[in-house]
Amino acid sequence: MERPALEVGRVFRRYGDAYRQQHAGSLSLAQLRAMSAIERCRTAALGGHVEQCDQCHFQRIAYNSCRDRHCPKCQCLARAQWVEDRQAELLDTQYFHVVFTVPEEIAAIAYQNKEVVYDILFRATSETLRTIAADPQHLGAEIGFFAVLHSWGQNLMFHPHLHCVVPGGGLSPQGTRWIPCRHDFFLPVKVLSCLFRRLFLEWLEKAFEDGQLKFFSSLQERQDRKAFLRYLAPLRKKKWVVYAKKPFAGPQQVLDYVGRYTHRVAISNNRIVNLDDGQVTFRYKDYRNGSQQKTMSLSADEFIRRFLLHVLPEGFHRIRYYGFLGNRYRKEKLEQCRHLLGMLRREPDSPTEVAELDYRDRYQALTGSSLWECPACHRGRMIVIGEIPPSITPTIIDTS
Repeated sequence: MERPALEVGRVFRRYGDAYRQQHAGSLSLAQLRAMSAIERCRTAALGGHVEQCDQCHFQRIAYNSCRDRHCPKCQCLARAQWVEDRQAELLDTQYFHVVFTVPEEIAAIAYQNKEVVYDILFRATSETLRTIAADPQHLGAEIGFFAVLHSWGQNLMFHPHLHCVVPGGGLSPQGTRWIPCRHDFFLPVKVLSCLFRRLFLEWLEKAFEDGQLKFFSSLQERQDRKAFLRYLAPLRKKKWVVYAKKPFAGPQQVLDYVGRYTHRVAISNNRIVNLDDGQVTFRYKDYRNGSQQKTMSLSADEFIRRFLLHVLPEGFHRIRYYGFLGNRYRKEKLEQCRHLLGMLRREPDSPTEVAELDYRDRYQALTGSSLWECPACHRGRMIVIGEIPPSITPTIIDTS
């Protein structure tokens, strides 16, 4: 499998030590852990094993992965497994993609209070969708959906928003009928935006009153209640952007599309095009100019700073499920939806069988690509013939 020649890990290994020394007082434990994991991923620092082809005897060293959720190299298997798990939950109906964003004034508060504000973002979004959908003037049904948190734009700046994927309909209040949306129309985005804004600001103000928000640096004066309320006042009239993208062509397209969102990190390695003289150059889409492909060069220090903006709080769940897809009643509610939609019942794979598979077998089953195949002769099977213990000193040489 061909790998990018340049990657985030190489940037961190080359410039990470200097960055840590320069910004020692401002880095969180989660950011330090993410840096360390990405630097060590698939290097001798984590150990590994030696593989040999059982046909041509070609040998290669394969170092272990860090499995950190912020690492660009460690999301493929997790993404494929998530898509496979969701396959059994697809309903035979149209699907919609709705995005909820917050103004930059809220983003500034969110960066200094990630866990609190991210939770408010999820809560306000879910309450908005479920409330408007349950209103008989709109849909009058219990909907189900999942939401994925992203905190970045194409230029790696901090831009928190939620991607929601919603089946086009829901269960009637009595649970006896499937109520479909109108064709190519889910819910009015202006109505969604107004309720989302009100709920978000109400809960943000409550978080302030409860002492859950902390303010530093340029926002420090917001610790005063009057100053905080003055800061929020213009946002009560400002337009909050909620938009619905074009409906998916069908249920299968949902997974093909959403799989690119669920386990995405701030930047993929294949977008990095140059690393030289302390500068990192990467590709990005300029959405303000017709989604043109452009390149941007940043100092290594600024590139690392922007990447670390998007490190999540420890243990934070960035994919959440609501309504009839909520974890508590998902199995029963989905069975009810399938019955009302006239769908055949699908038996899920046995969890025991999946757990017993070697990770290379799981990877091949989920992605169709083989980690067993010999890259030299393409006939043989790579067999582990020796283990490599972790190295005390990390190395820049890796097997990515």
